[in-house]
Amino acid sequence: MGKMIYTIKPEHHGIQDITRILEEHPEIQFVSFMGVDIGGNGTDEKIPVKLFVKDMEDMLKYGIQTDGSSVELQGIADLNDAKVDILPDVDCTWFVDYNYEYYNDENGLPVGTLKIPSFIIHSGKQVCSRSILKRATFNFQNELMEIFKKHPELTKNYGFNHDDVEEIVLTSATELEMWVKTPEQSADFEELHTSQVLKEQYWKRTMGTVRTVLEKIMDQLECYDLKPEMAHKEVGGIANRIDAKGRITHVMEQLEIDWRFSTTLQTADNEIFIRELIEDQFRHHGLEVLFKAKPIEGVAGNGEHVHLGAAVKLKNGKRINLFAPVDMKNQYLSEIGYGALMGILKNYEVINPIVTATNDAFNRLKPGFEAPICTVTSLGGSKESPSRNRSVLVGVIRDSNSPLATRFELRSPNPYSNTYLVLAASYQAMLDGIEKVTDAGRSMDELEKEISKKYGEEGFYLEKFREYRSEEDVFERFTEEERNKLYGKAPATVWENLSAFESNELKQQVLKKGDVFSCELINSFKESTVQKWKNELKGRIIHDNIMLLKTFVKLHDEQNHATDLDVVNWEKIVYLKTKLMKDSMTKKCIFTKIKNALAEGDFDTASELQKQMNEKMTEIRGLYIQYKNNIF
Repeated sequence: MGKMIYTIKPEHHGIQDITRILEEHPEIQFVSFMGVDIGGNGTDEKIPVKLFVKDMEDMLKYGIQTDGSSVELQGIADLNDAKVDILPDVDCTWFVDYNYEYYNDENGLPVGTLKIPSFIIHSGKQVCSRSILKRATFNFQNELMEIFKKHPELTKNYGFNHDDVEEIVLTSATELEMWVKTPEQSADFEELHTSQVLKEQYWKRTMGTVRTVLEKIMDQLECYDLKPEMAHKEVGGIANRIDAKGRITHVMEQLEIDWRFSTTLQTADNEIFIRELIEDQFRHHGLEVLFKAKPIEGVAGNGEHVHLGAAVKLKNGKRINLFAPVDMKNQYLSEIGYGALMGILKNYEVINPIVTATNDAFNRLKPGFEAPICTVTSLGGSKESPSRNRSVLVGVIRDSNSPLATRFELRSPNPYSNTYLVLAASYQAMLDGIEKVTDAGRSMDELEKEISKKYGEEGFYLEKFREYRSEEDVFERFTEEERNKLYGKAPATVWENLSAFESNELKQQVLKKGDVFSCELINSFKESTVQKWKNELKGRIIHDNIMLLKTFVKLHDEQNHATDLDVVNWEKIVYLKTKLMKDSMTKKCIFTKIKNALAEGDFDTASELQKQMNEKMTEIRGLYIQYKNNIF
């Protein structure tokens, strides 16, 4: 049996090297071109390896043509002009995706597919998520070099000149949370909720199949040179159950897996591959993986913190973190760091529609679950003490003994967020802040004062009637009304969130600078997101709510076992059920009103009705639990 290979690095993407590698590894029988559409979905254009070798030169230079109507490029690749090209990216790592259920006859190794991240091209323009992030990275690097030339004092503080710079390096990383469960089995909600409140599963040792699979995944990540850093249980879950024969019959656990940072585009590519690797490994062992932002109502959802950093690599080999101040003991951030942080906060209204683009994501963003809904940051109680505030939108990660570790942690994304677009939008916003801060020429103390400004105070960049920093738990310290005033009212539905593009036209221009995003691409994202929102709302959410409400049945007998509390609670439940799902000759229920509004294209009304539906569903769930628990 030969030795398996797991990646092909960019330095080996020449035709001779690739041909040699494929000849030496007959187990690699397919090549897949992975373009990533506006929705963040990776294509799988699978080609037999013999055909790829035969036409490799043309395929690497011109790509292959396919039907673009089958991917999310609404308003771009329509039915009347649907053909798109998928062009391989020769400047990133290629992965070998192995099928451990199918083995090669020649050498007995699992059959592999060479997965090549690619760009999607329509009418001569790159229109995919990967190309947007590539342009954002290029734009940030180029514009920052111009800022260095314009403001040489910035680099002199670090002891170098702009012509000493070999490369500006943008580094990113993501953390992936997931629920793992036995298929077709569900855990009792109250048991899950109680376990979470008591934090019985957090950081607990994994056991049985979950432990086995987790260790296999960590080993495989190492094989792919993805450098796993940690894997552990999260706060959600219950203890496994074992049958009379000692077999685990029920698994319901929340996990997190982290791996080493990389460059922006490689980070997003890595995440897609790792997600598939995780799903394959758990499925191979009979377990289901749920990456949904809120797979189980009432308990912790899945987040995906995104880390953002920037550094310069000098010609002498030295690397300098651009967000870290020269004096870590007396300053929180550098001028560039303050600008980048303020850029995200100032422009978050046009980042948020990209971060939170599904109905499910809004179910996760609720107080009490460490999911941020307030546009606010925390710098730390003192210059030498890093911030530990988990209630903020953007965390500042800093270690006074390790300047290279300084970075920002965007805490709002979830596993369904399109990481390519989240990174692209974030770096565009950071660049806007850096430009404004460096042009303003303010001192470090003035920059700290700007980000710490109080509501109603004028700022040279940040908005007057907003606050942007809190060292307290914003959910404990402030009421909802106070949070809305200080940090802006967070959108509650997908449509409400998308509407921010129109109501923040100037901030939308920040995304478009350097031709990173275009009107065409933003409109395609909006059209795709709206389509998914309304289809899921009328085709799944309302249906699922109806099925749930039908399980809320009368349990008491008024003559013998009912108390006044039972009667009152049941009357409230009946009222809410009627309001939600029962039409009369003269009145339509909320579910019908939502469907009618969607059919008429009245998305403002549908969005408001969705909020009413969510509020009433939350109320009736709580009532029914109370009612059920009071019955003998």
